[in-house]
Amino acid sequence: MTAIISNPLDFNVDDLYVDLCPTIGRRVFLKCEGFNFAGSIKLKAAAEMIAAKERSGDLSPGSTLIESSSGNMGVALSIAAASRGYRFVCVTDSRCNRAARRLMETLGTEVHVITEPDPEGGFLGARLAHVRRLVNSNAGYLWLNQYSNESNWMAHYRTTAPENAKAFPEIDILFVGAGTTGTLMGCAHYFRENLPAVKVVAVDTVGSVSFGRPAGRRLIPGLGTSVRPGILDPSIVDDIVYVSEPDTVRMCHQLSGRGFLFGGSTGTVVSGAATWLETNGIGDDVLSVAISPDFGGNYLETIYDDEWLARSFGSKLLPAELDPAR
Repeated sequence: MTAIISNPLDFNVDDLYVDLCPTIGRRVFLKCEGFNFAGSIKLKAAAEMIAAKERSGDLSPGSTLIESSSGNMGVALSIAAASRGYRFVCVTDSRCNRAARRLMETLGTEVHVITEPDPEGGFLGARLAHVRRLVNSNAGYLWLNQYSNESNWMAHYRTTAPENAKAFPEIDILFVGAGTTGTLMGCAHYFRENLPAVKVVAVDTVGSVSFGRPAGRRLIPGLGTSVRPGILDPSIVDDIVYVSEPDTVRMCHQLSGRGFLFGGSTGTVVSGAATWLETNGIGDDVLSVAISPDFGGNYLETIYDDEWLARSFGSKLLPAELDPAR
């Protein structure tokens, strides 16, 4: 069927899943959320947050939006702002992929790059402090604040969660990555209210403070935080699994070895799902779904680059059968 659109927000593939059994040997279906003009799941939240501000009268033609982002949300908001006629200022940091920064700038976004982390709040804390300074000195700036904005998770309550329930009525477990926790909270609220038998498992990165663990070094943008998100309610999450960044990289290369080029957040989620299922002795009679936030095109100079991997994690990171230089 032919599709004709006049706005980039009008296109998103929401019903494509990858069977992960050939890759990880488990009955897990991966929901691909990168088939839209932003290339990630963040377009859903970006559109919802802007729409909510428009409904409340906080946004008008010529307004300037500002947000902190490690990459994907910045790109999504750049597209959404351009399509709606708003200026957008994105505050990111040095871990943001160069491709994402260039894309934002091409779309007209003013990008501020933070190069020094806050001693206590890390790069996210430093980004948020910079956002507050800009808002305080520019009366026309509107901060969406995805970390505390309920429209962030409401976007996934209305779309992502029911899409999974419709595609797999017999779903037992849902694995969701924890970044701003918008996707996680939207899905957890939905299944708690509508299908409480479904277990929602959060996948976080080692070094993230979201669920109370100590902060640590994190080089891959996307999942994990150095400041706990205001919208996070751990009480509605059934379990948490932590994934180290080396394991994220290994899973990304395992998937790319089968022709699936996914981003770091997706590698983390899939690795976490495989680990949790094995640790808990889950068999093939259980059906699991995992959410893939993005694809791997923006990670070619990091996760899929030999020199970056050696510099960041050492030369022995990948097993010989996964070594891209083999």
